[in-house]
Amino acid sequence: MSGQTPIHAASKASLLPLYYQVERDMRHRIESGVWQAGQQIPSEKELCALYDVSRITIRQAISALVDEGLIVRERGRGSFVRSPVITAGARGLTSFSDEMAVLGMRPGARVLSIRRELAPPEMAERLHVEAGDPVVVIHRLRYADEAPIGIQIAYLPSVRFPGLEQADLTGQSLYKHLDEVYGVQPSEAHETFSVTAVTGDDARLLNVSDGACGFHVERLTYDQKRELFEYVTSIMRGDRYQVQLVVRASRRE
Repeated sequence: MSGQTPIHAASKASLLPLYYQVERDMRHRIESGVWQAGQQIPSEKELCALYDVSRITIRQAISALVDEGLIVRERGRGSFVRSPVITAGARGLTSFSDEMAVLGMRPGARVLSIRRELAPPEMAERLHVEAGDPVVVIHRLRYADEAPIGIQIAYLPSVRFPGLEQADLTGQSLYKHLDEVYGVQPSEAHETFSVTAVTGDDARLLNVSDGACGFHVERLTYDQKRELFEYVTSIMRGDRYQVQLVVRASRRE
């Protein structure tokens, strides 16, 4: 922390509430770059000593900055300056890696599992295969600038992609692999977003509190022949991912 001295010291003689004075100073540190995106802020104990105020005052200030979207609490780790929000809007059909690169962020992925299994009825219906047909299931944790942003599970018909379950997708785009090995290129996708609570293992993997708000995304992807080849479910962090759409009035003749 820069200088160990408040930029705007909290004063008990001021007419402004102490928590607001602390909040104002902490906001200035974030906006001026003293505390940078992704950086962990001092502990409550350290902040109490820095500003010479109670822990209740510090918690009020932090809560206000969390509500404002400047700070994010991560379970078991502490509080961090919130990284820029990834905004998904009108875009071409690209891989997650390409989308992050366009936004100026470093994409990353950890393959949690890749396996071959038999499609249950509900999955088979979505993927337009018969129940019990083999499908390849790819479970990945996606990163942006080394911070977890989403969990994706992709389902692909095994008959179209023999041996895919043995592929090494570490650091590689799935779509690039499908193009290079199987000659399949995505041409169209239908996505459905809904709000969900991030719980259990998903919350642990994404470093968010159990029950934190997130997006549940379902995606159906079609190839250059307009044939469905992929069904994907994703859980995206609500504090790091947002969807922006442009809506225009239709022209009247």
